[in-house]
Amino acid sequence: MKATAAAPPGAAGAPAARPPARTRTRGRLARLSAGNATAYLGGGIVAATVLVALLAPLIAPYDPLDTDPAAIGLGLFGDGHLLGTDEVGRDILSRLMYGARMALLVAILPTVLALAVGGCIGLFSGYVGGWADSVLMRVFDVMFSFPGILLALGIGVALGPSTTSLIVAVVVVTIPEFGRIVRGNVVSLRQEQYVEAASALGYGHRRIAFRHIAPNLLGGVVVFATLQTGRNVILSASLAFLGLGAQPPTPDWGQMLSGGRALLVTSPHVATLPGLAVVVLAVGFNLLGDGVRDRLDPRSRRSRAAKSDETGDEAC
Repeated sequence: MKATAAAPPGAAGAPAARPPARTRTRGRLARLSAGNATAYLGGGIVAATVLVALLAPLIAPYDPLDTDPAAIGLGLFGDGHLLGTDEVGRDILSRLMYGARMALLVAILPTVLALAVGGCIGLFSGYVGGWADSVLMRVFDVMFSFPGILLALGIGVALGPSTTSLIVAVVVVTIPEFGRIVRGNVVSLRQEQYVEAASALGYGHRRIAFRHIAPNLLGGVVVFATLQTGRNVILSASLAFLGLGAQPPTPDWGQMLSGGRALLVTSPHVATLPGLAVVVLAVGFNLLGDGVRDRLDPRSRRSRAAKSDETGDEAC
């Protein structure tokens, strides 16, 4: 009886050797870093802005309200002012640091308020359905028929220029966005088997809505809220530019952008720097939202896992 020869390594039918544990760990870390690159960048921008806003009294080189008529419109690095001075001689760097507080306030607070109000409306509308759903959606349709900036401008003018009026205007404009998103997800989740099972077990509507449906909305709502915060940065700065936000001399990026128009020809940096600050913060929130969406979306995770498996096979 002849002995059967062992199959040589790499022969057909032989199991493929797994890469070393160190190689697999290194590959996982590389894929994790690549998958979260946008989240890291966006989170870094937002975190840096929050840190500057909190430490502004300690790190700002000048008082943001101090004026120097002899130093109006100084250029960059001019006479002890790193970023120059504005149209009345105030230090631009100090006002940008203090203005980060207002930028974060009028972007994050309206998002939270609109999420609370619009989310509850959307949850009620999608779960109850019927005539209540129709009425609420028609109200949202009417609000959607107006451009957001125009509706916010009308509300701001009616309430008068102030920070509170700006926040109210942004909240009212944003509520239909959250309401429509939540309502659509609730209508879809209401047909799931675990909701039908909870109803068959005799659970009340409030328990089903808040303990079985609402938690499954969290991922998508958090992503949308992060992206909406970036849009609110632009909307709030636009309203402040038109004079409907914080009033002078309160440091505000939109207000600084508006005041810099007087020196746009001779000292363009006076208007350019606060405009860049608005854009960078908005991009930071958008990148953070994209990164969070990639991490929370199961389809994205499966796609990344499939690509990593292919990469691992090629490496072997």
